[in-house]
Amino acid sequence: MLVKLDTNALRSILKNIHSIALIGASSNPERDSYKVMKYLNEKGYKVYPVNPNEVHNKIQGKKCFSNLKEIEQKIDMVDIFRSKEFVMDITQDAIEVGVDLIWTQEGIFDEKAAQIATNAGIIFVMDRCPKKVLEN
Repeated sequence: MLVKLDTNALRSILKNIHSIALIGASSNPERDSYKVMKYLNEKGYKVYPVNPNEVHNKIQGKKCFSNLKEIEQKIDMVDIFRSKEFVMDITQDAIEVGVDLIWTQEGIFDEKAAQIATNAGIIFVMDRCPKKVLEN
C-alpha cells in the first residue's frame, strides 16, 4: 500500500537529502525544471542535471548528464521532470544506483513504478514539487 505523505513529512525527508539528479533538466530559464533546479541549488542541494538532449550544454554552470547511471557520485534523490511514459525506466535506473527517494513533479503519476520503488525500499513521491514543499 502506498502512503501519501503530508507537507511536514516531506520537508523532514528533504532535510536528509544532499544530492539530487534532476531528470529532464533544461537550460531554458522559462522552464519549470530550470526554476526548480535553481531554487534547489540556492537551498544548498548538490543538483546534477540530466537530459540527453542537453549533454553538450552546461545547465546553470553544471555538467549535464545523459542519464542517471553516468553520475559517479552518490545520489540521494531523483526529481523527475519527464512524462509518465519515462517514469518506469527512470525508476529502474534509480533502484540500480541506490537512491533513497524518487520524486515526480506535479501531474505525473505512475502507481506501478511507485510500487516497484517502494518494494525496493525507496520513498516514492508523486505529483508534488519539492520547491513548493520547501517554500510553504
